[in-house]
Amino acid sequence: MQSDGPFTGDVHLRGAEPEDAGAVTEVFLASRAAAMPYLPRVHSDEATLWWITNVVLTGTRVWVAEDADTRALLGFASLDGNLLDHLYLRPDARRRGIGTLLLEAVKSAGPQELSLHVFQKNTEARAFYERHGFVVVDTNDGSRNEENEPDMTYRWTA
Repeated sequence: MQSDGPFTGDVHLRGAEPEDAGAVTEVFLASRAAAMPYLPRVHSDEATLWWITNVVLTGTRVWVAEDADTRALLGFASLDGNLLDHLYLRPDARRRGIGTLLLEAVKSAGPQELSLHVFQKNTEARAFYERHGFVVVDTNDGSRNEENEPDMTYRWTA
């Protein structure tokens, strides 16, 4: 599945499959580069693909959003217990309701409470989560993440 091509407007959500690893990795890398250019690259593309394939897709529950017509991957969300571990969109798929669809799918999976970490500088993501009822419960100087970038913990309760 390629993650390129124009978005047609119809979105289909489904559980991720092992074959999605390449497209999920592309979305992850492109999203971080576009939304957080201040982050240092701490892993190669190949190491990131290995991690998506062998850790994210096998160790968490992952939903993908794809263009219903082209089957292009538009974004994904990863749930690890009650931790929303990842929610990333292709840069050209942002602000179209896809992140909200993915977040609602995660919430519908049954957790009564979700937490997540977001970099303090990522003001757009912070605003997105706050619009969806998440509140800040902790801040950190960056010592708990490999990018050494100050972050925040948000929590949502059903």
